[in-house]
Amino acid sequence: MLRLGAALAVCAGALLAPTASSAFAGPQATPVAAATSSATQTVDAVPVAFAVPRAAPDGPAGPTNPDDPSITVGLPGEPSRVVQIIVLITVLGVAPSVLLLCTSFTKIVVVLSLTRSALGTMSIPPNQVLVGLALFLSLFVMGPTLDQMQSEGLKPYLDGTKTSTQAYRDGVVPLRTFMLEHTRDEELALMVKAADQPLPKDRTSVELRTLIPAFVLSELRAAFIIGFVVFLPFLVVDIVVSAVLMSLGMVMLPPSLVSLPFKLLLFVLVDGWSLIVTTLISSYR
Repeated sequence: MLRLGAALAVCAGALLAPTASSAFAGPQATPVAAATSSATQTVDAVPVAFAVPRAAPDGPAGPTNPDDPSITVGLPGEPSRVVQIIVLITVLGVAPSVLLLCTSFTKIVVVLSLTRSALGTMSIPPNQVLVGLALFLSLFVMGPTLDQMQSEGLKPYLDGTKTSTQAYRDGVVPLRTFMLEHTRDEELALMVKAADQPLPKDRTSVELRTLIPAFVLSELRAAFIIGFVVFLPFLVVDIVVSAVLMSLGMVMLPPSLVSLPFKLLLFVLVDGWSLIVTTLISSYR
């Protein structure tokens, strides 16, 4: 019994101890004091967190492909790839027009157009047919020249035996020869005088920017001469038909409506398309 009473006394003392201490603490034991105590413990714990050592930085990475000896260096004055692509697209867009002017396409398409006008059929054959025929006839005429340009300029450049500058200089020589053969001296002198340049020593020393417009003018002159010859027989048919209609008193009837079947018949009987194509091809031989 004495031992049980002693145990109960110890338990009661343990339970009453916090209450007694809080009762005797008075107004100083407030929540602000508790918060200040916790903040003090946190501040005291901060230097411990900063004391943890950080990981060392990684060193420079090695090359991804050590066996590749190529090195890419960007110079300040070198244009960017975007600018080069834009320039290339622009050149490709202008190149077809320039190449068409440097070939026999100009004269062929003008002669075919004048022939259609002489017949009096404004839309037959259609423009697509005339341009397509002129394009294939130009390829036929320019075949030997294009072969020389491919063998002397393009093929060595693709094989890597010539640089782009050398390939251009060698490849443009056959084209210059073709244009010089079909350009008159009058047109060359006109363009040289218009450019305010001294007269070259010979025809082969003319610059390309002067040779191209002179060649185009010569081609237009030859095309209009051929067109005049084509127009003459059809003009005679129109005059005869108009005179017959006037003598019959049919003033209100359009002469072109009556002369068109006769012109078509005449053109078919003489095999006009074959004559025109043969004339155009033989003018470059």
